[in-house]
Amino acid sequence: MTAELCLKKLEYVGVLAFATVDKYGDPQIRNISAIYYEPDAMYFFTAKGKSFCEELLSDGRVQVLGYTKYKEMIRLSSKAVPVEPENQQKYIDLIFKKYPYLYNLYPDDTRLMAGIVFKIADARIEYFNLGVNPIFRESYSIGKGNVVFRGYVITDNCRKCGACADKCPQRCIERGSPYKIEQSHCLHCGICRDICPFGAVEIR
Repeated sequence: MTAELCLKKLEYVGVLAFATVDKYGDPQIRNISAIYYEPDAMYFFTAKGKSFCEELLSDGRVQVLGYTKYKEMIRLSSKAVPVEPENQQKYIDLIFKKYPYLYNLYPDDTRLMAGIVFKIADARIEYFNLGVNPIFRESYSIGKGNVVFRGYVITDNCRKCGACADKCPQRCIERGSPYKIEQSHCLHCGICRDICPFGAVEIR
């Protein structure tokens, strides 16, 4: 799996959930389909008058979520920025060509008057596949996006009692000194932390 392939899978999903935070600090989610993809970036169209646009212009932080029919979850975390004014027409035309239904919503020159295209180019991508055994998860980045470690680790407090390995639902804990969690197969369920009698498992 690669970041580019994750973007391609999001394109196949089609309609994606975009999460933002409004001016009151409340979470907001919209389904967006007017999206154009490049190998290392995502462009999307929205109306300037919508609160979604206001949230993106004032803060910019956004999470994008797609879920495939193969039980793959792909989450993209980034900051969306408006496309440069001189390139707005270009990407509006590309998006409208890909999704002709938009012409019915914004005919003629109203699409440029009412709409704006945002770009996501620096992002962290989290891929999580529940459709395989063991499960598989990994993180990637595009542009200047930073991969952030999430999950559990076993520290030097481990006494090799085996309780965590015996109860791990994905059998992803390798015995050793100390024991080690195979991160790409970890569910992040927290059983290992809860069951360890020595407090050797920490979340990061």
